[in-house]
Amino acid sequence: METSIESIETHLISDLSVKTVNTDKNDENVNEDNKTSFTCDICGQKFCQKRLLKKHFHSHTKEKPYSCVVCNKEFSWKSRLNLHLRTHTKEKPYSCDVCGKRFSQKDKLKVHYRIHTNEKPFCCEVCDKRFSQKCELKVHYRVHTNEKPFSCDVCNTDFSQKAHLNVHLRTHTNEKPFSCDVCGKIFSHKGILKVHFRTHTNEKPFSCDVCNAEFSRKDHLNVHLRTHTNEKPFCCDVCGKNFSQKVDFGMKRQNSFDVSNPAGSERIEIVPDCNPYLWC
Repeated sequence: METSIESIETHLISDLSVKTVNTDKNDENVNEDNKTSFTCDICGQKFCQKRLLKKHFHSHTKEKPYSCVVCNKEFSWKSRLNLHLRTHTKEKPYSCDVCGKRFSQKDKLKVHYRIHTNEKPFCCEVCDKRFSQKCELKVHYRVHTNEKPFSCDVCNTDFSQKAHLNVHLRTHTNEKPFSCDVCGKIFSHKGILKVHFRTHTNEKPFSCDVCNAEFSRKDHLNVHLRTHTNEKPFCCDVCGKNFSQKVDFGMKRQNSFDVSNPAGSERIEIVPDCNPYLWC
């Protein structure tokens, strides 16, 4: 396999396109004429050094010559292996000068710093919503495309985010890894634990702009706001009556079913909103 990869590299390097590039470095008062540029014959990307081009070849050959001695994970570049090793050593050499939080990678510190500057350089071209990270924008865009690339192997439910799938899987395994330090109650999701903890602190961080009523959960505030807007998004398909809350809609449907009708045994979900990402 090594011989095959080396022969590929030898062939590609021998066929490198080399051309002259004029580079004017005013800040250093250096004029580098006839600087050699090395071009990848596969994708056309240019490099100023042959060794960088050779490293770049790994992306085409899929060769991963650098292996972690702890978990055997493989990498194309030694620099990426070094970054990965910090997950084992817990080394975090980069520190935020505002809050002191530490990071294993400089790029992660750079992204974190946007929390303090409120910088959001990535904008959705559909709704203009802005994000601090490109990956957040990518995930958000699925709201518009309705793309749900992550599927549950047990029940085939689809999700737009892998994190949502991971939380959902706990409904099948009954795993509850998050425990309340006060009462010992356990939860399947960190966000649910966070909301639960407010029952001990009586914290109500969500406030109505109209009447100043306060709530411990964001979804409860959203339901409350409908008392001011008179919005009733839930409609009974039996009598056509509209409701402001899903729980009222569910109760109405239960009362409407004829006991003799097999459909009357249908289970009605009357939980207001079971998505924990909407709670906090």
